[in-house]
Amino acid sequence: MTAVLTAASESPTVVREASPTHSMQVRNLHKKFGSFEVLQGLNIDFVDDAITTVLGPSGTGKSVLLKHLVGLLEPDQGEVRVFGQDIWAMSEHERYELRKRFGVLFQDGALFGSMNIFDNVAFPLRKHTDMAESEIGDFVMARMQEVGLERSAHKYPSEVSGGMRKRAGFARGLILNPDIVLFDEPDSGLDPVRTSLLCDLIKQMHEEHGGTYLLVTHNISAARACSDYVGMIWKGKLVHYGDCEEAFASDDPFVRQFLAGESAGPLGMD
Repeated sequence: MTAVLTAASESPTVVREASPTHSMQVRNLHKKFGSFEVLQGLNIDFVDDAITTVLGPSGTGKSVLLKHLVGLLEPDQGEVRVFGQDIWAMSEHERYELRKRFGVLFQDGALFGSMNIFDNVAFPLRKHTDMAESEIGDFVMARMQEVGLERSAHKYPSEVSGGMRKRAGFARGLILNPDIVLFDEPDSGLDPVRTSLLCDLIKQMHEEHGGTYLLVTHNISAARACSDYVGMIWKGKLVHYGDCEEAFASDDPFVRQFLAGESAGPLGMD
């Protein structure tokens, strides 16, 4: 994707170039922490320009997968390919530049407590572009209006609710017009109503800006509400990847048990 930043008050114009391959691919990915092998030969091709949710039991490697995709963890074995390139075959500088094409929404929004919400959202533009402050102001306020925070620009993270912090983190994650947006437990700490509203916002932003969105969550209803595709990881391997409704209609014992939240099935307390 080529992001064209203009001085208008509208959001930056995005020119999306056709990609000959999947934006994100994982091949035979293995990762151990001590004696515990979290990922055990994971293979997955993420569908471009769609919202995929990755589900699975706690400790099965969902967040570890996210950290590999953005280049924060190096595989013990296997490849992580982003835009057709093995990210561990490139230099650290190249990985740093590649990360600019990602937006990431962490569980708590990961906002700087010493900055107000406006400055938090503006931070990537100030760090990674040469835009004038007047242009930055236009873009930041456009993004904040999209997520419903234009009246809270002057407030600090400690002065707003958890849902507002997540929306601010989302606005910051979108400010550079990323090709890929990663969400790590975006519904964590939110009540059902605010989770539903966040899902609506994610879908709305995807419709307006496009890109490849990947969510990691335990929330089955959120996954069904947000997703075009669902991937499921169990014991460090991919056991399902496909259309959202197809997942919820699956006959696979693990997929059916996990999505229905039933006690009977292959998934136990271990």
